[in-house]
Amino acid sequence: MPGESSLIEFYGTECVHCKEMEPLIERLKSEAGLVVERIEVWHNAKNAEMLQQYDRGFCGGVPFFFNRKTGKWICGSTSWEKFRAWAEGK
Repeated sequence: MPGESSLIEFYGTECVHCKEMEPLIERLKSEAGLVVERIEVWHNAKNAEMLQQYDRGFCGGVPFFFNRKTGKWICGSTSWEKFRAWAEGK
């Protein structure tokens, strides 16, 4: 879809680990110009179903980051270096 980000984060509003990743998401946008589409799943059943389609048993929780271009994912919080490499498809 045009204008759709290839980077997705599935998160829960009250999720501590999701909140830990917010500064890295902002840093990715400011330093690399890459936007992560954030999709809340704890309070939205339709979004939770979408998470299951992408997750396919890899993670089973949030945050779950998925790169549509590469098919690579990250489960939980991670370092800046790993996060940026994932986002850039490395």
